[in-house]
Amino acid sequence: MSAPAYAPLDDALDILSPFGPELSNGNFNHAPMVVEALCALGRPEAVFPWIEAYGPRLTPRPTSGEPVDWSQWRSHLGKREMFAEWSRLFVAELGEAPWRSVLERWSGRLAPGYSAAAVHGAIRTAHAARGLAEAETRVRLKELADALASWAASYAELPAASATGPRLSPKAALAAVPVVPRERRPPGNITTALNKLVEFPQFAPVIDTVDLGSDLDAAVATLGELFARIYLANATDTRTFIVFVHAVTAVHALGNLLPHVSAATGGSLARYAWQAGCGLYAAFGGAAPVDTIEPEDDDPLPLVDQAVAHGDEHVIKFTEASIARHKIAPSPAYPAAIRHALGVVRRR
Repeated sequence: MSAPAYAPLDDALDILSPFGPELSNGNFNHAPMVVEALCALGRPEAVFPWIEAYGPRLTPRPTSGEPVDWSQWRSHLGKREMFAEWSRLFVAELGEAPWRSVLERWSGRLAPGYSAAAVHGAIRTAHAARGLAEAETRVRLKELADALASWAASYAELPAASATGPRLSPKAALAAVPVVPRERRPPGNITTALNKLVEFPQFAPVIDTVDLGSDLDAAVATLGELFARIYLANATDTRTFIVFVHAVTAVHALGNLLPHVSAATGGSLARYAWQAGCGLYAAFGGAAPVDTIEPEDDDPLPLVDQAVAHGDEHVIKFTEASIARHKIAPSPAYPAAIRHALGVVRRR
């Protein structure tokens, strides 16, 4: 696979800066994440053509209103109309402190809302942090501010409660996750379904049932493969493709955040990333992870070429996440998942 190539990232983020966190259809704006993913994949030549094709879906950036009393910051969480105000706060903080210090403080505060907006706030923050780790620039600092703002403005928590009994391995704990009966699953998007888990009290102890161990990098490797296998078992159409892609990219985001935060904050993020993946499984899944995968050629280069040519934002981000995880901890689940994605989603 080509080496990462970040030369176009600053110009790309500058082009995207006038636009807000939502698309014209109300869904999350994936553009900042995709352009960083394309750079990580070593496809800089694809960045600007992709933006041009995606551009009609973008909406203007909201403007900032009156000054905010940030001593009461918790009361402003989850208010989507306050994205501009949150961004202004983070721009100010990043102007006064190193970006890793700001990330440490706020990712710890926002960790219980890891699942917010179908995990997009945490995922965008992880893309921004990886871009900054490659080179610290003005526009990348601004993107981190916007990423954290999108996380804070969309903040929502899944129900959580203490569990009795011993903590289990991720695979065993996932097998014990209670699944919402199909007749009780609401129509609508991922956020709607996750919000409805508050009406399914059996889910609340899930956060406390898993033993992720003290080696968080190993935990990311385990969870990444597990959720890739869950994806293969449960992604049967475009809707469920989008759902279970986020279980994998949520874990990939965790892996990209861990190098930049303390062990304590990393442990908290891991706990809520696990909960987010289980929430998606409880709300939309039911099939056990695929156990046997026939080995195929796992050369990533053709898969990257196909994903870039495909153009779908989720396909590109999923391909990047899967290849990155496969490089760190090889598993046939990752190439198989990419091939499945390329086949199940209509090309843009």
